[in-house]
Amino acid sequence: MQSSKRLFNFLFFSVSFAFIALNAYYLTKDIYVVNFLPLILLFVLTGIFAMDKLLLMVVFFTPLSLTLSELYNSKINTDLSMPTEPLLFGMLLLFILKILNGYRIDPKIVRHPISIAIVANLTWIAFTAFTSTLPMVSFKFLVARLWFVIPGYFITTQVFRDKKNIRRFLWLYILPLMIVVFYTLTEHSKFDFAEHPANWVVKPFYNDHTSYGAMLAMFIPVLIGFFFLKSYNGLIKFLSLLILGVFLIGTVLSYTRAAWVSLAVALALLILLILKIRFRTIMVFIVILMGIFFLNQEKIMMALEKNNQDSSDNLAEHVESISNISTDASNKERLNRWNCAFRMFETKPILGYGPGTYSFKYGPFQVLKDKTIISTNHGDAGNAHSEYIGPLAESGILGSMSFITILVLVLSTGMKLYFNLKDKGLRVLACSVLLGLMTYFVHGFMNNFLDTDKASVPFWGFIAMLTAIDVYHSGNSTNEPSQLTLPEPATE
Repeated sequence: MQSSKRLFNFLFFSVSFAFIALNAYYLTKDIYVVNFLPLILLFVLTGIFAMDKLLLMVVFFTPLSLTLSELYNSKINTDLSMPTEPLLFGMLLLFILKILNGYRIDPKIVRHPISIAIVANLTWIAFTAFTSTLPMVSFKFLVARLWFVIPGYFITTQVFRDKKNIRRFLWLYILPLMIVVFYTLTEHSKFDFAEHPANWVVKPFYNDHTSYGAMLAMFIPVLIGFFFLKSYNGLIKFLSLLILGVFLIGTVLSYTRAAWVSLAVALALLILLILKIRFRTIMVFIVILMGIFFLNQEKIMMALEKNNQDSSDNLAEHVESISNISTDASNKERLNRWNCAFRMFETKPILGYGPGTYSFKYGPFQVLKDKTIISTNHGDAGNAHSEYIGPLAESGILGSMSFITILVLVLSTGMKLYFNLKDKGLRVLACSVLLGLMTYFVHGFMNNFLDTDKASVPFWGFIAMLTAIDVYHSGNSTNEPSQLTLPEPATE
């Protein structure tokens, strides 16, 4: 026993001295990476012995994460977010090792329709990565999607077997996002809250005001829901309302028109839920609306082209500019990207050009009449600005349809929970999460952010919440913790 203690002390002090000496040497060379080794070791040990804690740490870091290009002033040309994406990748590797070691996700989760749809979507992305016109780009896209979906959905559903973790997840994203809002409003105040600076005062935490506004909109229904939770005392409800007020101010001053539209649609869905309008009726209504739009597409476009109101500091004028497709450069460029995606889809309708390849391939598909003052001749300035149209170009018809299927099943599950849950607290949470997801579903028509940690972590996390509530907390299951959170029991 004494010899073991001596050996431990010898190893501990030897490793500590070696670390201090190594770190001191690299500090003289202005290399600071060794400083992070203890933190990396902490993350690794947390992932091995308490993956649920690591997941919640990732959630907290997400609103505050910075890309390497921001950290190094564009000297490193990559949008990898630190520290979240390396942590998510590490969780993906640990999960694979657990699977190889015999761990299996609860079959009830695996058989859930949402899970099946997600696996089908990932499978098709993987298949079209092999047929891609730029295989390396597509496989990088696939790996990134896996490190968002596997930890963000499949691991998270297991963590949500303890329903307390659902609220922890929400608060751990909201509180650091509050810090970002305060920072943004402080920076924005230096420019008298004008419209143009709103696009870049969100940096370095967000690339632009659209993704920032999308995340604020996503959590506004959740904060409203917190106020109606009977299990929360007056102080927490007051705090929820206070943060809600700040988020609403942040949303208005983000000048993100898509965020405003998405909140209006979420409110409309809430009214439909209160009126007990069923899922099937809503889907029929949506199909009819889409049919009316396509039958009258030319007339609608001609009417929209008469609107010449550009984006403005005046909020009323800014709202009016939402439908301006004649002079508003942002709206016109979005149409340009969509038209390019449709032309790419017509060329390769089954397999597409490959996941993640749009920004490299859309240039030749631009036509002169669609170009705007912010278009680039090389077509190298970003994505398709749509979660639904982009996959058409990159993964063909099945790429888009498989993603839309996920959304339809999420909407169906969320509405079922709202109508059937007996636990009023869970019912409020499920409704709030569904409305938050609806804001992103609407955003998905006009933007796509699921290649970033800022949007992917809450998006897949919210879907995991609905699935976990449906499987574990809708009446017949227990709140036992996930096996992912515990060391494997020893066997003799």
